[in-house]
Parts: sequence; C-alpha cells; structure tokens
Amino acid sequence: MADHYQLNLGSLRSSITLTLHTHHAARLWQGRMGREGVHPIMGMAGYIGVTNLLKHASSQDDPFADWFMLQLEDKLLQAKAEMRALTKQVSRVERALPTQIDIGENLNIHPVTLPLFIGSQLGFLAVYLLTDYDTLVRRVLLAHHTALIGRPDMETWIDRGAHELRSLFGVAQRYRLAGVSRDDMAANNARAREAIDKFGTPPRKVLEGSHRSQFAPPITRGTSAPTPDELGDPDQSIQPEAEALPTPDQPSDGSEP
Repeated sequence: MADHYQLNLGSLRSSITLTLHTHHAARLWQGRMGREGVHPIMGMAGYIGVTNLLKHASSQDDPFADWFMLQLEDKLLQAKAEMRALTKQVSRVERALPTQIDIGENLNIHPVTLPLFIGSQLGFLAVYLLTDYDTLVRRVLLAHHTALIGRPDMETWIDRGAHELRSLFGVAQRYRLAGVSRDDMAANNARAREAIDKFGTPPRKVLEGSHRSQFAPPITRGTSAPTPDELGDPDQSIQPEAEALPTPDQPSDGSEP
C-alpha cells in the first residue's frame, strides 16, 4: 500500500556558542576596525565572512574559489600543526610540577560566550584553532604564575600562537572574488582573461575540477557564476564587526600580563 502521508519537514538548526577565557583570544576574535591613521586588522568574524563567500563561489563552479580554498585549507593544517607543537612544549614544562602539588584548570571566572553563525567548514576549523590558542594561553599563564617558566618564554609562546592565527587571517584577507566559472575558462572569454590577469592561472587539476578541497560544496551547474557586484564588495566581508566585544576578566588561577 502506498504511503499517502505527507511529511512537511523544515530545515535542521542547532545552537552553537563559543566560550573564551583570555583577553588574547578575545582580541583575535574581534580584530580591529580601521580609522584615520590606524589600519584595520581582520578578526575571526571577518575571516568567517571570507570563507562563507568562498563556499558560495565554489558552489557556482568558480575554479579560483576552489584554488583559494585549497590554499586556505593548507594554511589551516600548517597552523594546527604549529599549535600542537607549542602545546607539547607546554606539556613538557608542566611535567616539572612536583607530584605533591595538584593544580586545577586555569579558567576565567567571567568568560565571554559568543553565539556562532558559521556557514563554512573552513570557518569552523579556524574557530577550533582559536579555542586551542585560548587553552594554550591559559596553560602558559598558569605555568608562569607557578614559576615553571619565566616571562620571556611565556611571551614567546603566546606570541607564536597568536602569529599562527594572524597569519591565517592574512591569507584569507588576500581573497578577491573572481566571478568566473569553468565554462568561462574553457571559452577563454573576456571575464576569464581578466581573472587570469589578476590572479594567475589555477593548476590544471583545479581547472578540471578533479582537485578540490575536502570541504568544497557540490557544484551547482547550469547557472552562471556570480559577479563581485552581485555578491557585494569582498572588502566589506573582511572587516571585523563594529560592535565592541567584552573581554574576559582576569582568571582566578594565574594572571594575564
């Protein structure tokens, strides 16, 4: 017997939040707005905007978006490996703590909790990297507070971790929407030639569509790729949010410099 019941299902939704415990991580999240005499610094919000734009362009069969997604994914893997190496160094230092002393986790008494609205996997991967950095900073501050390391080592490790995230944001900030499709590239039309003049020629496997990021979306064929005007100015997507982000208070076990 045929099933005549009609199921009207809506879209799946989930509530996702991010909790940060250190000023260092909160500053990286927010970035800095540009003003007269001060250049802007991309934060996590701006980075997420770029990855959302990238994912949309990739779905429209834009080989330049696929090419840039691969570059961004490689940078994420590199930054993750560096953060893991820093964490291992801190773990070695923590083993010097006498066994008779038990120290709890270094948590902020008033952390910042932020709602996350992310439409791309590359955005989530960067947020995971930020949480790794937040944890690294908490452990490094506690190691300094308990005399396991001196201030020079503390500052070096904190700065190296922050550098990985800033470097990732710097890569994302270079992205500009090409607004072409693989059909444009095959036809070598004016739009394709202009994109090649600006960005160079993607590798052959990227042009063929056989080499894409593991997080690349399915390609929507039969529709032309969006132009920069249709999707908005890419520069607008890389600016940090204007609203000031409240920073966490000082942790209870260990102090921020």
